[in-house]
Amino acid sequence: MQASFYAILITFCSFILTDWLTNELKHFIARARPCNELYDARVLVGCAKSFSMPSNHASNAFAILVGLYFTTRKMVSMWALFYLALLAFMTAFSRIYVGVHYPGDVIAGALFGSAVSVFVISLAKLTILNKKLDTHEAFFIFSLTVVSIFRIYYITNGPLDLSPDEAHYWEWSRRLDLSYYSKGPLIAYLIYLGTSVFGDNEFGIRVMAVLFSALSSVLLYKLIKDLYHNTPAAVFGSLLFQAIPLFTPFGIIFSIDSPFIFFWILSLYVFWLAVKNSERFSSISYSSNNLSAIKIWLLVGITTGLGLLTKYTMAFFFLCGFLFLLLSDKKWLLKTFTPYIALITALLIFSPVILWNIQNDGVTLKHTLGHVGVADGFRLSLHTFGEFTASQIGVITPLLFLLMLYRLFKRCNYDVKSRFLFFFSIPILAFFLLKSLQGKVQANWAMHGYITALIAFSGYYLNSSIKKSKAALVLTAVGIIIALAVTVVGHYPSMLNLPTKSDPTSRLRGWSNLGAEVSAIYSSLSKESEVLIFSDSYQVSSQLAFYVKGKPETYCINLGRRMNQYDLWLDINSRINEIRKRDANTVVNAIFVRMGNTDMPPEIMTASERFEKRVITIYDKKNILREYTIFICYNFRGLETAKPAKY
Repeated sequence: MQASFYAILITFCSFILTDWLTNELKHFIARARPCNELYDARVLVGCAKSFSMPSNHASNAFAILVGLYFTTRKMVSMWALFYLALLAFMTAFSRIYVGVHYPGDVIAGALFGSAVSVFVISLAKLTILNKKLDTHEAFFIFSLTVVSIFRIYYITNGPLDLSPDEAHYWEWSRRLDLSYYSKGPLIAYLIYLGTSVFGDNEFGIRVMAVLFSALSSVLLYKLIKDLYHNTPAAVFGSLLFQAIPLFTPFGIIFSIDSPFIFFWILSLYVFWLAVKNSERFSSISYSSNNLSAIKIWLLVGITTGLGLLTKYTMAFFFLCGFLFLLLSDKKWLLKTFTPYIALITALLIFSPVILWNIQNDGVTLKHTLGHVGVADGFRLSLHTFGEFTASQIGVITPLLFLLMLYRLFKRCNYDVKSRFLFFFSIPILAFFLLKSLQGKVQANWAMHGYITALIAFSGYYLNSSIKKSKAALVLTAVGIIIALAVTVVGHYPSMLNLPTKSDPTSRLRGWSNLGAEVSAIYSSLSKESEVLIFSDSYQVSSQLAFYVKGKPETYCINLGRRMNQYDLWLDINSRINEIRKRDANTVVNAIFVRMGNTDMPPEIMTASERFEKRVITIYDKKNILREYTIFICYNFRGLETAKPAKY
């Protein structure tokens, strides 16, 4: 039974991976089919417009052949294997016979499919078929690799364009700095690294999300195992991290949450090692002669400092760590200098952000205070409270949400381990729950509070050494199945045919279509004049910068919006002045893009000699995604706008 399962698994993975990579290779080589290229080609079937090299039929057939041969050669007769080989060869030859492929396409396909299958078999030998490796650990490595490969496939072939935030962070990566208006600099540097290696495309930006998500699971595995000394709990808990709807998007979408959650888990792991290390010493010997403790706490400072450079809510780590030490039998550590080494190290790493804000009038602090609604004062809103509560139940899924919180509170007053999990979760969740009474809180703002909740859940419900009731087992299984189902639907929402307003992924579609529309106008205007592209929305400006052909510099003007990063860069008026300095007679035309079907703002109207208005509608199948208004501004002279008064 086990052998049959492995045969099906290896062969299926070989087929899926081969089919995807063959299509990628086809587009890279871009060789036309003989039936499209040769005038006198004999064609016995319909001739597709897709590329020719290598043949998908040949590569898939040989991938299946090699996979089945390796996994079943000891279970079936040689005649059965000969029959499989004959089928593969006939499938490949048929592509030449019917006139849709050259012989070289078929040979290349057969070799490529065989090579991919050998790769899958090698991976299986190193993991699930490796008798020297623990079965659960092997399953973990194999599963995480498969998930990561699927995500790479989804990024390159899925339905999602960049999110507005991803495009904006990519804009940052084109202008590296010590920090930025709303976030720390690390996200820009990571995108710069990815695009430097893989190019300015979706994969170059998002490959880091795949990497950080996989590494987060590895660290989570190590932390759970260190806490509970149970491999199944560590394996299935760290894999469940990949299935919970709150965390799965950040394995594909590269926003600040991808590296942030990695550094949060890494900091938890190192902090726990520091706490565990202290158990070997008395308070006197620990403080006076413990070089290993200094090194570990220094590492805590480095990891939390990098987390702060990613997302400022990393500051909760210090609050949670302080509460844990203060309210456990480890409070004597607060009387030593080692935790403060971590704090000072983190602040030193974070210092570029402080320096940048000193140079830029503290705009990040003003933005953060404005973003959390401090200026609005205290107000009670049961609506936003209800929204946030519902969102948390939704992104974790109901059963897992209840079971996680139950395990956190079940033993919160007991041992150091339980208090560690409790104090790195509940204070965060409580803070954002109270904050939701004052104003809107996004569903992902409290995400780091669920990491130790997931660990507490895994340490009991997924722990093979703990006997559980039948009801607990059923609830656990149903909770995991619901989370998986929601995640699958989240990747392919078209399965439910949701209306645009109810589909959370709709904001990640249609941007490339807008870019194509603007590219055509930009290309036509560029033949006779200098052309500038701008919007009054940083989201639209960022997406146009990425999706317009040639990736031109774009601008974001202020028509009453709050401040954003574009206000700190060279504005559109300065760019026009640069052009006019080179040649005063240069004609400058502009493309102004706004969301929705809107009229031309008076400020832009007076800045142009004349303009044309075009309204475009972006569809997703039959559903309308968004409308945009494109204004073509002829002889654009620039405009004076006030600095944003809101942050």
